[in-house]
Amino acid sequence: MITTYRLNVNELSAELINSIKAAFGDKDVEITVTDAVDETSYLLSSPANRKSLETSMRQADKGVLVTLTVQELKAKYGNQ
Repeated sequence: MITTYRLNVNELSAELINSIKAAFGDKDVEITVTDAVDETSYLLSSPANRKSLETSMRQADKGVLVTLTVQELKAKYGNQ
């Protein structure tokens, strides 16, 4: 099982530890602490990415959408 907790450091508490214990029982766990990444800023940081995302958003606003089944997604992109 993989669980991601995203919170401010001021929200760390004994309750959080207890919820992790409850979720994982007597299993070994690995805890990694990193700065949270602002996904929007990251995705817009590259000019090419920004242009692609803005084009996609304009198309979506106009109702130009691509619909794929799960099978079509797997065929096109595999089981990444």
